[in-house]
Amino acid sequence: MTDRFQPQFPPYAAGSYSAARNRVLRNTYTLLAISLVPTVLGAWAGLRTGLGQWMLLNPGMGMLLFLGGAFGLMFAVQRNKESGLGVGLLLGFTFFMGLMLSQMLSVVLGLGNGVQLISLAFGGTAIVFAAMASLATVVKRDLSGLSKFLFVGVIMLLVAGIANMFLHLPALMITFSVAAVGIFSAFMLIDIRRVLDGGETNYISATLAIYLDLYNVFVNLLALLSIFAGGNGRR
Repeated sequence: MTDRFQPQFPPYAAGSYSAARNRVLRNTYTLLAISLVPTVLGAWAGLRTGLGQWMLLNPGMGMLLFLGGAFGLMFAVQRNKESGLGVGLLLGFTFFMGLMLSQMLSVVLGLGNGVQLISLAFGGTAIVFAAMASLATVVKRDLSGLSKFLFVGVIMLLVAGIANMFLHLPALMITFSVAAVGIFSAFMLIDIRRVLDGGETNYISATLAIYLDLYNVFVNLLALLSIFAGGNGRR
């Protein structure tokens, strides 16, 4: 009896909706894969130019550079997400994030097993992405409430991260990184699920959101690996 109260769509409408959703998901995954290239190039450029070392020696200026560049570029991407310029700005943003990543990489590569740690962090991030993408296809419940809870967690992470710039407490760093991996893995699930539900119809915005999730999972996995498995000698 309840079927009579449900909206009725012609068969082609359902097929058209499914095709549009799959197109957004396919374009998102393609652009996400492409975005890794400028990220790697940016990290290489940051290491070659000494930007990573400069940021280590000038953490305050480095933080201002990161916040100004990241938020400015994200704003520009969102303003131009309906045009081809949005793709170029997104790739520019991922290059910038690679530059910022060079700060951590310069420290990790100073460890005797730094290359292995980076490879492990990359592999771990890929596993997290595969798990969240698979989970997103089977989860049917509304995750909007979880998203609000996670946003509060991100604010707390920002406060803890800024505080630890001055406190340098290893225990706080470990807690921060474990929480960040969990929070951004959950955000990854939500962002992928939003594309599958049709809540996100712009593949540039979808790519930006999932890229940030992946970036934060990678950075914090690398931090944890460096703390627990980075004691095999220094170069």
